[in-house]
Amino acid sequence: MASGAVPASFTGLRRRDYYGLGLTRSAGFVKISDVQRVKFGRRSVSVIKNSNPGPEMAELEPASEGSTLLVPRQKYCESPHKTVRRKTRTVMVGNVAIGSEHPIRIQTMTTTDTKDVAATVEQVIKIADKGADIVRITVQGKKEADACYDIKNSLVQKNYNIPLVADIHFAPSVAMRVAECFEKIRVNPGNFADRRAQFETLEYTEDDYQKELEHIEQVFSPLVEKCKKYGRAMRIGTNHGSLSDRIMSYYGDSPRGMVESAFEFARICRKLDYHNFVFSMKASNPVVMVQAYRLLVAEMYVQGWDYPLHLGVTEAGEGEDGRMKSAIGIGTLLQDGLGDTIRVSLTEPPEEEIDPCRRLANLGQRAAEIQQGVAPFEEKHRNYFDFQRRSGQLPLQKEGEEVDYRGVLHRDGSVLMSVSLDQLKKPELLYKSLAAKLVVGMPFKDLATVDSILLRELPPLDDSDARLALKRLIDVSMGVIAPLSEQLTKPLPHAIVLANLKEISTGAHKLLPEGTRLVVSLRGDETYEQLEILKSIDAMMILHDLPFTEQKISRVHAARRLLEFLTENVLNFPVIHHIQFPSGIHKDDLVIGAGSNAGALLVDGLGDGVLLEAPDQDFDFIRNTSFNLLQGCRMRNTKTEYVSCPSCGRTLFDLQEISAEIREKTSHLPGVSIAIMGCIVNGPGEMADADFGYVGGSPGKIDLYVGKTVLKRGIEMEHATDALIQLIKDNGRWVDPPPAEE
Repeated sequence: MASGAVPASFTGLRRRDYYGLGLTRSAGFVKISDVQRVKFGRRSVSVIKNSNPGPEMAELEPASEGSTLLVPRQKYCESPHKTVRRKTRTVMVGNVAIGSEHPIRIQTMTTTDTKDVAATVEQVIKIADKGADIVRITVQGKKEADACYDIKNSLVQKNYNIPLVADIHFAPSVAMRVAECFEKIRVNPGNFADRRAQFETLEYTEDDYQKELEHIEQVFSPLVEKCKKYGRAMRIGTNHGSLSDRIMSYYGDSPRGMVESAFEFARICRKLDYHNFVFSMKASNPVVMVQAYRLLVAEMYVQGWDYPLHLGVTEAGEGEDGRMKSAIGIGTLLQDGLGDTIRVSLTEPPEEEIDPCRRLANLGQRAAEIQQGVAPFEEKHRNYFDFQRRSGQLPLQKEGEEVDYRGVLHRDGSVLMSVSLDQLKKPELLYKSLAAKLVVGMPFKDLATVDSILLRELPPLDDSDARLALKRLIDVSMGVIAPLSEQLTKPLPHAIVLANLKEISTGAHKLLPEGTRLVVSLRGDETYEQLEILKSIDAMMILHDLPFTEQKISRVHAARRLLEFLTENVLNFPVIHHIQFPSGIHKDDLVIGAGSNAGALLVDGLGDGVLLEAPDQDFDFIRNTSFNLLQGCRMRNTKTEYVSCPSCGRTLFDLQEISAEIREKTSHLPGVSIAIMGCIVNGPGEMADADFGYVGGSPGKIDLYVGKTVLKRGIEMEHATDALIQLIKDNGRWVDPPPAEE
């Protein structure tokens, strides 16, 4: 990229010219690049703005080919080929230290009415007894702030010194009051000094924008000074859904805007020589969340900042859905060596968040302690900050083939399942387990049907019933994959053959009939000489399968290395992430392991599907987990998506009860996203990912939204679910649920 410096006062660059380009708005210089053309006198030049104050120029590059988003060439993590924890300063939250020299801290948030001191104290104790390090409490007004003193005193009297965090929105005066009591203040840059977003596009002159920044400094500085005086910590916590109109007008509703929103506040802290703060960049979409944290850290590397990170996927939901989204977002970053304190936000009692939170923290801690990874390799093609999927070539039909192989993989992401010989003994039950539709006992594929199956062992040649069951699957374009040795000894017509690199290198696969479709299994840490053989074969797909018993080698980094090799050599084989979990694994460990390992790759667009195996886990659970993983990574959408907040003291109804009621009536609507929000504290932007919103407006009353627009207010709660369904119908998104099978 051609580069050269021109004065930062350069006037040819107007707001709409650098929209989405600069790292931040307060530029110290302008750098010429080949991305955006603007007029400068008689010349047309390409420019971006960079926030680095001072004489240094940071190297930048397009986030991906053709992208208008420029990102630092500098790293976003300590190492691209192994998990090395990013070095940070230590931030003290009461007696709990947060930072890279300390364990990953676990926290959650109370759901009680803060004014109910006894109930809040009881819940904090329950959370502390479960092992949380920090507890957050919503503080929305003066009455709640006053109650915080009683809460703190009561806990101290009961010998509980767990640090407490005040969650502040729209209330600088309340933050000032509670800073004298609690150990940490969470401020949301989107609404602490700015008004609630109205989703208006605003036009600013340079002077107007500077006045807005001066207003923020005027409102925020007293809290910073008070936190310094009392030794309090702070979290500058940006939410994707609550960016101000000012930020969105400049940077869009984007990870870039999230970073700049937080940096405006951080610069004020630094100006006042206050450094006891952490950042967070939360979103309900794990892909957006991961991008935002990476952009934040990349910019911190440019600036030379070392503040810790609080990780979380907001409004993740409940059950396996919530755990999966959290594992994808938090687990990805932990394996990049990022994250110093975490929260798993579930629509469940807060103490239920602690166990999955601990499992995630243990995963990240262990990976960093032993520095899991692979041998160093050069990474040229992964898009760290800008989601672009590397789509492998889907199977094509070859002339003369008797069966249709085009359904073996799915364009939006594939689910493969391992099937046993015992399951073949009950074909109709197997078809249902694969989520196939049955018509007179015959299977047919549906939206959420498994795409291909793996048989470790083929049925005997004389087992006509089992072979007929497999033929019927093959006839509806489901792939049936079997090991090379099995296909050579008990051949199944039209089976797809699985071979490893050693078998390929010996030429054993050449014993198969001409035209046999091939799947190659490999680890990802093979030498490049061993991988060279992939250039000479025609594979339908690759299974990336690193044994679970490996300790030092990282599945994520091995897959990145493999996919880098494939891209560099223009090999467009689809890659399926194959994870074989051990017997006895806990369900939460399986969900978190799948999200953290396969999800960490899929959020970067690396991979085409998953094959999860766990010998003693329920087949339906494995299948549902696989589809949840793809949907959480914004790939294959097979069911209704729920954006469900975890509840807090502001919540105006029983979130768990209402969520269950809404799910029961709407879970059959793939492609539809519904937000279930206890209140609207952050504004309708909290539902940025949702098509429809069910939001607590006042006690006993519900407001209904389409996107960010409220269409119905003050609906009595007993009628609200039916009104939501009618709203979905009015917008043409409703389909009747399929009839229940007998």
